[in-house]
Amino acid sequence: MIVHWRKSSYSGGISDQQCVELGRLAPGVGIGVRDSKDPDGGHLTLSVVEFASLIKQVKQYPAP
Repeated sequence: MIVHWRKSSYSGGISDQQCVELGRLAPGVGIGVRDSKDPDGGHLTLSVVEFASLIKQVKQYPAP
């Protein structure tokens, strides 16, 4: 299966030093999260429930 990675909509462009990409992995596997500057460096795999929890926490505690 080919994973179609999508860059965060919060990315500031090619010079942005803090950007991630998300990709829907095979059915039942979950969501992949990787560093957009190092696409061949591997990815973190989160279940859909884990990913939803991560997003909830990020929204609850935004960066200063």
